[in-house]
Formats: sequence, C-alpha cells, structure tokens
Amino acid sequence: MTPILELRNVVKEFPVTATTLSLRSSPTVSAVADVSLEVQAGETFGLVGESGCGKTTLSRMIVGLERPTAGEIWFEGNDVTRRVGRDRLTRARAMQLMFQDPHSSLDPRMAVGSTLQEPLDIHRVGSRKDRRERVRQLLDEVGLDPQAADRFPHEFSGGQRQRIGLARALALEPRLLIADEPVSALDVSVRAQILNLMNGMKKRYALTLVLISHDLSVIRYLADRVGVMYLGKLVEIGPIDSIFQHPAMPYTATLLGAIPVPEPKVERRRVKFVASGEPPSPVSPPSGCRYRTRCDRAQALCAEVEPPLRPMATGQIAACHFPLQAPAELEPATAAH
Repeated sequence: MTPILELRNVVKEFPVTATTLSLRSSPTVSAVADVSLEVQAGETFGLVGESGCGKTTLSRMIVGLERPTAGEIWFEGNDVTRRVGRDRLTRARAMQLMFQDPHSSLDPRMAVGSTLQEPLDIHRVGSRKDRRERVRQLLDEVGLDPQAADRFPHEFSGGQRQRIGLARALALEPRLLIADEPVSALDVSVRAQILNLMNGMKKRYALTLVLISHDLSVIRYLADRVGVMYLGKLVEIGPIDSIFQHPAMPYTATLLGAIPVPEPKVERRRVKFVASGEPPSPVSPPSGCRYRTRCDRAQALCAEVEPPLRPMATGQIAACHFPLQAPAELEPATAAH
C-alpha cells in the first residue's frame, strides 16, 4: 500500500547565531538528521524520545510550520515539501496539529466558539449557519456544553482546554492528526479521559494519528507502531509489542526502564539500562553512533561507522552495531561481539 505519510531523508538545521557577514559561517543545530519513515492510513504511529531529540521539529515540518533543510515529505502520494499558496491551504485542511500546551495554544482574546469557527471561515466551509452548527457539534463531541462557545479560554480547566484544542484540530475533518505531547501538561487523573477521547475521535473520523510523547506508557496505550528518536536520529522503529517486549537499541531499553512499575517487588527485580552522562550537544554530535558516548556497550566501531537501520529477529528495525536482540541476518560486527 502507498503510505498516507512518507518522510524521505528529512534534515532540519537551525543556525545558532546570525552574523552580519554570512549565515554560512555560523554553527548549526542538527535538530533532525536524515529521518525516513512511513505511516500507513488508519494507524496510530508513536514517536518517543528525550526532550530536545527533534520530535516537535519533525511534527512542525510535516504540517508545514517549518521547512526542511533537505529531504522530502510526501502526503497521499504527493510531494508537499515546499508547496505554497493554495496548495499549502489544501494541505493544512488535510492535516492538523494538536499542540502541547492547552493554554498558550488558544487566543485568550477570542471566545471558544470564534476559535473553533475560524478555520471553517478561512476555508469557507458551508454557510454561516452551518459553521455555527458545526461549532456546537464539535463541542458536544469532545464532551463540552455547546453553550460554552461564548466563554473564553481562562474560564476552562486544563483538561477542558485540551478538549477544545482537539475540537479545533478536528474542525476541518482532517485525514492526518499530529498530537504533540497532548497530555503532558495535564493531571494524571485527566490524562486517561483525553486519551480515550482521542481514540474515540480517531475511529469516528477515520483518522491517521501521529502521537508524539516522551511518556512511553501513553504511546503503549494508543499506538500500533513506535519510532524512537535520539539527538535528531530515528534509532528504532517497529510494532508496539516488539519494541516494548524486546527492545534492540540500548537507548530504547533505557527509556523503557524509566517507566515505573506499581508493584515494589517487581520494580526491584527489574534489570534496567541506564544512560551515563548528559546528552551531547546537537551543535557537534558525536561521530558514528550518536548514542555511543552514553552507552556501556559501545566499542571502537561505534565511533567510526554510523549504524544503519537493519531488521531484528524480533520484528523491528534498529540502528545499533551491537543490539540487545539478534539481527534477522547476522552481520560480522555482531558476530564478533
């Protein structure tokens, strides 16, 4: 099948400082480095990693808020990397972004009804009466009183504001929804409500969902597949069960070890991988494997050669010379280890 979303060798670099002579002489931050992935229609794809690994930058490039430095982004079989004008407006209707902070993502000077109606006005969807009815329908679908359309964002709780953010993202009935840390700013008691609501909306609108989070328990609850990012690189991709039960990349095992287990006896018996030191600077990432400076399995080869993504016997692909799982086809580097 043709994937609904495909990223081909996407790169994004930001200049650290702008000089008066030339930007070329300025150092750059490697936010996203040669990322390629596919998302199939109807699936929920999870993207995880530490803060600063490039997850949000990747999501902003997909929806067109940032332009890639290099590479291509394909949506429904069309290259949308550098489209402008009407093409960009069409793209915006087909894919929407649900922002992380439910407070700052809403204009405090606009009533909720105006916020939800704004995308309908821009795209000239139906008549004015149709748009007002659509706003009431959206509020009802996300569990809010339609009479709340006249209220302002400060009059709602954090969970209610996130429901409004979801309603706004669904207003144009997109085919792809990207949710960037949708529950990280919410209380634990509210998270499950929002996640269940998102799952219900995904089924109702036949959505493809890209879910970004640093919390792997959130990813496990909703995702079908998961990609793990480290310092701008995708280091492991695979089905949710393969990644959680048989991680191949030591960094993935470290993230999984950070998930607490509520049973103390089980928690004490767990074997955990712990990353040493601090993450390297994205201005000057390490040679070879970017994780090698924090990995206790690193050897000389890891500094000399960047590991490619390769299939593992447990069903995922991982970029590691010395993985925790056996490769699908044993390679000399692993055999020597």
